[in-house]
Amino acid sequence: MFSIELDPRFSDTDALGHISNTSLPVWFEQGRTPIFRIFHPDLEVETWPLILARMEIDLLAQSYWHMPVEIRTGVGKIGNSSVHVVQEAWQNGKQIARGIAVLIHFDYNSEKSVPIPQEIKDQLAEHAMPE
Repeated sequence: MFSIELDPRFSDTDALGHISNTSLPVWFEQGRTPIFRIFHPDLEVETWPLILARMEIDLLAQSYWHMPVEIRTGVGKIGNSSVHVVQEAWQNGKQIARGIAVLIHFDYNSEKSVPIPQEIKDQLAEHAMPE
């Protein structure tokens, strides 16, 4: 599992003073960077090998801008050409959100999915997290 800590910005809040539901997808994307590096260590966009196929987020509790948020990222199901990235957001000891993103190992030239190499699957498996 990977973990990063973010300091919410005032602009991340909504009219009620809570963290906006639009902030969580952005934070989760930032939390996926170590997974991206497993697939593509240099992060060069010209040869990017992934595409986001699906994303779901359950908002579990209210959250606020003046306290740090920890984003935890791990790996769920590993398929032939896809991987489920499991993520959680925690604030002040309480889980505030949980999500799953499905990434596809993708060849942009042929516009088709391609199998994930075994060495990448092995690295992903080291970060297993229940879905």
